[in-house]
Amino acid sequence: MARIAGVNLPEKKRVEIALRYIYGIGPTLAKKICIEANISETRRVFELSEEELLRIREVLDRGIQVEGDLRRIVAMNIKRLMDLGCYRGLRHRKRLPVRGQRTHTNARTRRGRAIAIAGKKKATK
Repeated sequence: MARIAGVNLPEKKRVEIALRYIYGIGPTLAKKICIEANISETRRVFELSEEELLRIREVLDRGIQVEGDLRRIVAMNIKRLMDLGCYRGLRHRKRLPVRGQRTHTNARTRRGRAIAIAGKKKATK
């Protein structure tokens, strides 16, 4: 079982794909980590030796913010915006979309289920 940054990586997936299971690592950064650690992107996680896993950990320790640290930084940034009372902070506080999306329709993921209004009838022609 390969464990990097507190995350169990899936054994059967390629290294480049498995690294994406770590919060803060996307496709580009995963490819960059594989190149720096000198590991072929086509290799599977169960094929990696302890030395290769150690090289991946060393690359991550060099200054890439992942998992707990990154989550804490993001949460602090959101809290700072809310404390300032800026527009983005107010949108976070009200649990509404922050980046200018429409809310008249849609935005159900952020706003929750639609609430039926009693007595409201549909318009007829």
